[in-house]
Amino acid sequence: MRRVVVTGLGVVAPNGVGKDAFWSACINGRSGVGPIRTFDASAHPVKIAAEVQDFDVTPYLANGQRKSLKVMSRAMQFGVAAAALAANDSGLVLADEQPERIGVVMGTGIVPVDLAELAPALVAACDDQGRLQANRLGAQSRETFFPLWILKHLPNMVAAHISLALNAQGPNSTITTACAAGTQAVGEAFRLIARGDADIVFAGGADSRQDPVLLLAYTALGALSRADRPPAEVSRPFDGQRDGFVLGEGAGVLVLEEREHARRRGAVIYAEVLGFGTSFDAFALTKPDPEAGGAIRAMEWALKEACVDPRDIDYINAHGPQRSHGDDCREGRLWRKGTDLAAVFDQIHGRSLDRCRRGRRSRCPRVDALRRRPAADDQPHATGSRVRSRLCAKLCARCPGAHGDVDELWIRRTERGAGDAKIMNGSAEPRTQRHGVKR
Repeated sequence: MRRVVVTGLGVVAPNGVGKDAFWSACINGRSGVGPIRTFDASAHPVKIAAEVQDFDVTPYLANGQRKSLKVMSRAMQFGVAAAALAANDSGLVLADEQPERIGVVMGTGIVPVDLAELAPALVAACDDQGRLQANRLGAQSRETFFPLWILKHLPNMVAAHISLALNAQGPNSTITTACAAGTQAVGEAFRLIARGDADIVFAGGADSRQDPVLLLAYTALGALSRADRPPAEVSRPFDGQRDGFVLGEGAGVLVLEEREHARRRGAVIYAEVLGFGTSFDAFALTKPDPEAGGAIRAMEWALKEACVDPRDIDYINAHGPQRSHGDDCREGRLWRKGTDLAAVFDQIHGRSLDRCRRGRRSRCPRVDALRRRPAADDQPHATGSRVRSRLCAKLCARCPGAHGDVDELWIRRTERGAGDAKIMNGSAEPRTQRHGVKR
């Protein structure tokens, strides 16, 4: 198996475009949440979101690709920009590389449909009582559709546009597993390089949920916070007063590269990918296994492949969906008060979190979630947390929250000096149930 390293970082987030702007927002606690501007949300119960504002993708497009802009959704634009930023950050001269040895693996989710584009066709297909008539839709509305309209709504188009922009002619894949998609994309890219199918892979996630229909759907689901707080203080994972997440958008892309290939060209190496684990708890669609079997298996497999002792883990990047409907399992076998992924580590390896709290253990993993910064929602662009994780490992800096009253005292926070940090990205929230796909 070949060794795989991270050599480039690209991010488009509500609180920063580019790794420097994003990192500055992270360490200074700047949130990207504010009033919705993408559409008129004045009549909606929820009126805030984390939006990428005043974004222009054209500087990141190749000359011949600008004509494709009309068939690029917001998520596709974010993905192309994040990939271009990652390529630039990596120092790669793509013209000098074999295009068939460059791959793209991206995670994404629902592609919102622009209601304004559909409205003329739907109105024409309705009868006098306002009921949709399918036969009218076919007979009268064919001319109202832009011929390439469908290309704007296919999930695989994110990876396709990135490949076109970078002339990446190697493996090309799309993963649509909701909040796990970005992480799984990085894992699959890791495997592609490790087994020799590619030398360089652009991997990550891109998504946008800024859409009135999706806002209604998530509101009906009861997943969004309706807290009466300043927008920057609504997203609060790990907090006792959390009541839901905030919709968001953005993209994060990593450049994964075979280690010797990176060393030959003198690349800056941010981190090495050592292992990957993914599982499904097969419990229910909306009620995760209270015994957290899926999360445990995924972490066990990742640690086994990496040959890493869990005591050497410095940082855990948790999912943090901020939903409290699973609090009834806090007394369960794993979700005792004050637990998170670190407590799952205790369950697996027989180590006591209480000893860590009392200072009897010198090394305790730091647990954090990206949602405290740009307030990402349940979507694949959480690959931004992978970018942030690599920056944390590289710069060894503590990232403050977007607000200072978050209840996060379950894990002792230790400041670390210079040196390497081993990172585990995960999907978990303390004292709550979790989604079926485990990262």
